[in-house]
Amino acid sequence: MTEVSINKQARLSQHLASPSVATLSHSSELDGIRLTPHFTLGEMTKTKHKTADGNIPSRVAIENLKRLCGWLEQLRRRWNNLYGDGDDPLIINCGYRSPEVNKAVGGVPTSNHLTGCAVDIRCVGIEQALRYAAILLDISDLNKEDYDELLIEQKGCTYWIHFAVRPTGNRRRTNFKR
Repeated sequence: MTEVSINKQARLSQHLASPSVATLSHSSELDGIRLTPHFTLGEMTKTKHKTADGNIPSRVAIENLKRLCGWLEQLRRRWNNLYGDGDDPLIINCGYRSPEVNKAVGGVPTSNHLTGCAVDIRCVGIEQALRYAAILLDISDLNKEDYDELLIEQKGCTYWIHFAVRPTGNRRRTNFKR
């Protein structure tokens, strides 16, 4: 995979399949670009770390994010059918990370976040994390599609699901990390 080097003055249309007039310096414009019905590019690239590269993914990373968001749509739908109030959103803590952002957050150099293949989903306690994990496992089994990583992670009283899907070479790695 080739990383695309860009600056903040570049046009987003250089990275997306369909042209856009949004400039990279306006992250609110990224919120208007839908990857799937319930997930935007802005949501999947948000970060509190300000970097020179603007945390803008390459065209390949955007395609990976679209694939990943397809899984998230299924998770959201099943969660709402089984446990939610009908329209509960999934809260994304982190999706794509540029190399600069990944370094700033202490991410590993081989992180799936760098390629747009991973997402961290906020959970309200361990019970929701377990239910999300069970739903994702069911989706994998029913669709006969593998995932790369499904990790329940915890720091203090905060829980999240780290979920990754690669285009190929998925390892079906599942774990609980504190």
